[in-house]
This record gives sequence, structure tokens and C-alpha cells, in this order.
Amino acid sequence: MRKARSFIQGQWIEKKTEGLEITNPYNGEVIGKQWEAEQEDVEQALILAHKGKKLVAGLSAAERAAILKKSAQLLEEQKETFAKLISLEVGKALKNTRDEVSRSIETLEQSAEEAKRLIGETIPGSASERGKHSMALTFRVPAGVIAAITPFNAPLNLVCHKVGPAFAAGNVTILKPAPQTTLIATAFVELMMEAGMPKEALHMVLGGREVGEQIVADDRTNIISFTGGVPAGRQISKISGMKKVLLELGGNSATIVHADADLERAATLSVKTGFSNSGQSCISVQRIYVHEEVVDHFLQKVKEKVSQLKQGDPLDETTDVGCVVDANTGKRIASWIEEAVSEGAELIAGGGVDAASVQPSVLYRPKPTSKVVCNEVFGPLISILPYHDLDDVIEEVNDSEFGLQAGVFSNSMDVIRKAAIELDMGGVVVNGTSNYRLDHWPYGGIKNSGLGREGARFAVEEMTEMKMIVLQDLM
Repeated sequence: MRKARSFIQGQWIEKKTEGLEITNPYNGEVIGKQWEAEQEDVEQALILAHKGKKLVAGLSAAERAAILKKSAQLLEEQKETFAKLISLEVGKALKNTRDEVSRSIETLEQSAEEAKRLIGETIPGSASERGKHSMALTFRVPAGVIAAITPFNAPLNLVCHKVGPAFAAGNVTILKPAPQTTLIATAFVELMMEAGMPKEALHMVLGGREVGEQIVADDRTNIISFTGGVPAGRQISKISGMKKVLLELGGNSATIVHADADLERAATLSVKTGFSNSGQSCISVQRIYVHEEVVDHFLQKVKEKVSQLKQGDPLDETTDVGCVVDANTGKRIASWIEEAVSEGAELIAGGGVDAASVQPSVLYRPKPTSKVVCNEVFGPLISILPYHDLDDVIEEVNDSEFGLQAGVFSNSMDVIRKAAIELDMGGVVVNGTSNYRLDHWPYGGIKNSGLGREGARFAVEEMTEMKMIVLQDLM
């Protein structure tokens, strides 16, 4: 029986209680047990993390880089084990979890490289009359203790996106993974210790909201790095106090398919990236706006490609779409589909829900006020909406509380330029869907999609402070 426990200063915290069962969302099989941290456990992690800041900051860049590089090598050796564990714990198809592990290896490798790039600059004082014969030097220093709170949907790579850059920058991390993915987090901590990470550098506490809030509110944490929902993000901002908060809060991502687009490419990528990971991605394709001149042709292509998707056991190598994280999520998605249809949308494909298994579903012409358009579905559902005028569709895409990423398909530089400039997003993908991310690029959004940027280089910058040394009376 697999076990998930909190990890503090190199020790797995044993409990005498029975523990909570961990089940496979696809078939309900019990696959392990987890023990949540108690208040005193979290306090101990905070004490030791604060105490260990100086030791971790004192490691050389070469030492930190070597440990992160070793962790990437170990993950490469254990790729299949981690991929199957993710599929077991969250129900993602094996072909998706193998991709996630590959990306996680890249994220750790990139973090290792960034450990050696903590550079600054020199600024002459002579730009000011008062600054003659002086110079300022800047460099980056660790922020201290990073509270890393991660979600269930990319349970390995998003942990790597927080722990990797945090350690590269010389910080201590207190990790609180999603309650649904504690086995994966446990395996990751074991791997990092095997790679040589000092026990002072990484602690893990398991639990829900209360555990997270205890870490967030404590003055001994210096930065909060959170990926999750808007309500939790608001609460974190409210209770965190005077510290930097990095938030990645998701979206209801849109993709525009203009009349001159390559429809085969647009339909293929829309289906692939709308249903990969069962649609449980912050940038998963959700709203597809298609020009009225080509919408019928596009619909035919989408229906054909969706019909070819295989849904089933996440551990089956031929499965394209596994299940969502739990039966309650499946029930919610079913109710949103029913609502959209009752308001006039046409169900083009799918719609069936069996506990956590949700069929790949396509809606046509849902109302702009429907939940499937306005909110984040976070499931295997895409909506197709026709449009006539480019100005109008850009306005409609922007009419959202979110602003993470969008896609636009067109062969016109005028269309591309206009969309790239006027879409209110953290990122715009040209001739691709919203759901495209490379792990070394700056990733993040505006509005309720969050604050700050991920990607090893950019996260390291977020997780460090600039320090200035002033040299006076030179020559």
C-alpha cells in the first residue's frame, strides 16, 4: 500500500491514525493512504524552513545546479513509473502523463541552467551630477522561504515549476500539494532527496485549506507561489500580508479561427488540445470562435476528429481521454452541458457522463452568458461560436474575467497583428490554439488569471530580490 505523509527536515512524519484512503478516480480502486499534517507539524516546518534559509542560500550556484541536473537524470530513469502513478492518481491518459513527465524533466534541467545565471548589472553614477565617481552594482539574492501550493491537474510538472526555480535561486521551499495528488508529490520528494537536495531545502506538508492558510499567513514565509482557483487566490491575497504573491488562476481560453485559416490544422489542434488531459488545463481550448463563412466546414471536421477519440482506462496506451479528477466534477460538467442545451445550444458530440468519466463533448452556439462560455469548464468540453466581424469577436473574447492565453488561426498579417495587439491576454498563440506552452517561456496571465510569470528564468527572477551595492569615491 502506497503511503503519503508530510516530510519535514528529512523525516517522514508518522501518525497513529488510520489515514485517508486514496482512490483511483477512474475505477474507485484504493491505491494508497495519506496522513494530513496537524497544526504543530506545519509550525515545525515553518520553524525549520526559516532556520535553514542561510544554509541553502550558502550553497554555490554550481552545487544547486548539479543537484537539479541529477534530479532530472533520475526522473528520466523513472519516467514510466511516474507516468503510471499520475494516471493512477488523477485519471489522465498515459500518453498525456508521459508527456508531463518529459516536460518535468525539461523544467528541472532548465532550473539547473538558471541557477548559474543569477546575474546583475553595473550602473554608473555619473548620470547624475551628484553621482560623480560612484557606481552601483546589482545582483540577485534568495527571497528566503517559498510556500509552493500546487494543483491536481499537472501534479508533477507544476511542482517542478515551483521547487526547481526556488532551489535554483537558493530558497527553501515548503510544498503543499493538492490533496488529490499526494502520492505523486511523495515520489517527487523522494527523488529530490535521492538527487542530493539538502534536507533543509525542501519540506512538504499535506492537507487542505487550513494547512495552506497557516503557511500563507505566517511571516516566516517570504513568497507565496500558488496555482489554483480564483476564490483561493483571493483568499491568499487577503491573508498573506506584506509578502510577494504569485498566482496562476486559470481561464476560459478562447481560440479564433478566421475565414482564411488552415481549417484542417485548426480543427486538428482544437480537438487535440481541447481534450488532452481531459480538458483539465488552465489553457485548455474551451471557446472556439469560427468565422461564419467556414463554420459549417469546421464543425464537420471537428465532429469527425472527436469521433476518432478513444475514451477509457487511463492506463491503456490507446486511450486518448481518461477521466476527470472525481465524480463531483463529472456531475458539475454534466449540469453545465444540460444548462447550455436548455438555453438553445446544440450538442454536436458527447454529453454522456458516468461518474468521473465524461465523454469528449462539443456544443454549438451556446449563449454568451452560459457557464460553458463564461466560467472555466476544466473538463473535456469545447464550445463553437460563429462570428462575422473581427472587431466584434475580439471584443467578445476579451469580455471575460480571465486573460491567460488565446489562439488565432489566420494567414493574414493584418488579422494576426490586430489579434496579437488587441487580445487582453498574457499570451497569444498564432496559428495554434490557446493550449500551447513551452516550459522555458514566460507563462501567466492578467485580470483574474493571476499575477507573475512561470518558466524557470522568469520564476527565478520572481523568487529573488535585487540587492544593490554602491561604490563611492572611485578615482
